[in-house]
Amino acid sequence: MNKPLSWSFTTATVILLCILCYIFVDIQAALWFHSMKNNSYYNFFAIITQLGDSLVYLVGGVLLFVVFRNRKPFRSYTGLFLFSTVAVSGLTADLVKYIVGRARPKLYFSEHLYGFDFFRWEHAWTSFPSGHSATAFSVAILFASLYPRWRFTALAGGLLIAFSRLFLAQHYISDVIAGTYLGTVSTALLYNFYFKPKFDALEHNKT
Repeated sequence: MNKPLSWSFTTATVILLCILCYIFVDIQAALWFHSMKNNSYYNFFAIITQLGDSLVYLVGGVLLFVVFRNRKPFRSYTGLFLFSTVAVSGLTADLVKYIVGRARPKLYFSEHLYGFDFFRWEHAWTSFPSGHSATAFSVAILFASLYPRWRFTALAGGLLIAFSRLFLAQHYISDVIAGTYLGTVSTALLYNFYFKPKFDALEHNKT
């Protein structure tokens, strides 16, 4: 299967999975996680979810790029790659959020509001897709691509952050699936079409 066809099939599968979750799973799962609000793991996931905040990666990426630009090009481009993929996935997620206007789980818990109301800017109506999940997987796929030895650790970290959004009942399952896919796609596209040739050239110059 060629790459365009493979990506098309994967995208269609993700869309179908999101639709099925929206119809059959999202509400029940959100209610179940919400019922565990006083669970002993709640504080743990409240800390883990902060690792999905994009600001740390954006600032860190810029600092890596600037500090190592003239001394260690590979590390510098890693910083640029980090900034770029988190920025692209984050801006895309925000754009989709504000266009589709999906009610967050807290609106269902308090007012039984569920669904979409296009072009809503309030935080309570920006559930789809999960921005934290997009950021988590942007970073996870970046590290998996550049440091294959650590790919399982990176992906496990991304999954843990994405799961935290469910456990804390901040998002529905379909939100997290969409955010995860968005983060994965943004990193894969940037890597293959722009950064991989540069990293390959840097590695070649070392030899």
